[in-house]
Amino acid sequence: MRAIVYSETGDPSVLRLVEREVADPHPGEVRVRIVVSGVNPTDWKSRRGAAAGEALPFAEVVPNQDGAGVIDAVGAGVERFTVGERVWLALAAYQRANGGTAQEFAIVPAERVYRLPEAGSFELGASLGVPAMTAHRALTVAEDGPARLGPGALAGKVVLVAGGAGAVGHAAIQLARWAGATVITTVSSAPKAALAG
Repeated sequence: MRAIVYSETGDPSVLRLVEREVADPHPGEVRVRIVVSGVNPTDWKSRRGAAAGEALPFAEVVPNQDGAGVIDAVGAGVERFTVGERVWLALAAYQRANGGTAQEFAIVPAERVYRLPEAGSFELGASLGVPAMTAHRALTVAEDGPARLGPGALAGKVVLVAGGAGAVGHAAIQLARWAGATVITTVSSAPKAALAG
């Protein structure tokens, strides 16, 4: 299979295309044939590093936390997924050298994988992970906020979303509306206001 890797921090020129064997999932893991790999600011910032020559946690890293695809194999003990299911992934590369979605097949802990409804595109699924989780956390950590989101969980609340046209802002707007909040957002231009809608 083909994979994108890097073994040093830096600009995009440190990325390399390599061939690798397709590995089998261990217990508690699934193998996903990646259809779309999502790129978040956390991905390129990790690749760039804080300083030139910064040490990596692994000798070689497959980037990208988020993605979407189809379950290709399941490891022992995984009962909630079957081969052929459409899924989206979040935090696939978190503390894992080879877990990123910038490859044709990714092996990921099953708890980082979620079903993708038939009506949802792979592009949509690949855009959910880090942005949606960040938005969810922002809406549930407030002192008087709900521990869990659901219809009505934010009823009577007003939620201010800064940067509503970005990925996290857009997810926060959608989640807050779904939970019953009145939403106010900030954007830097009229075209971005249309995106935040």
